[in-house]
Amino acid sequence: MQNKPRYEQVSAATGAPWWFIGIVHALEASFNFQGHLHNGDPLRARTVNVPANRPPRWNPPNDWLSSAIDAITFEGFAGQSDWSIARTLYRFEGYNGFSYRTKGINSPYLWSFSTHYTRGKFVRDHVYDENAVSAQCGAAVMLKSLQLAGETLA
Repeated sequence: MQNKPRYEQVSAATGAPWWFIGIVHALEASFNFQGHLHNGDPLRARTVNVPANRPPRWNPPNDWLSSAIDAITFEGFAGQSDWSIARTLYRFEGYNGFSYRTKGINSPYLWSFSTHYTRGKFVRDHVYDENAVSAQCGAAVMLKSLQLAGETLA
């Protein structure tokens, strides 16, 4: 939660909760402020991986804030009012993509480190490995941890 003030800046500009931004930052960029919130690509240039060529306008090479605002806006999450747990989990899954549904498994982006996930992972864009196991804690697990730590998620 040490980066909460930075996430609150993005929240103030987009309306997305700071904790949603923080969890996406963990999953996409390992809390590295030198990576785009879109996908973790280095801030020294626009994104290369999906979504490519984002943000359309920003001040390289270290403008994490503008890039983060673009990421939340690009995904359609800016200005949304429903941040219920169900809607939030849907947005997390959408941020990473719904392709795990076609593989018949729960998304590790949400459920890794829980009993709802065991194996299968997209190891890079559009490349699925049924035996790969996610080494990242899933968004739902992080969200529950924040809740258990006393954070208000409303």
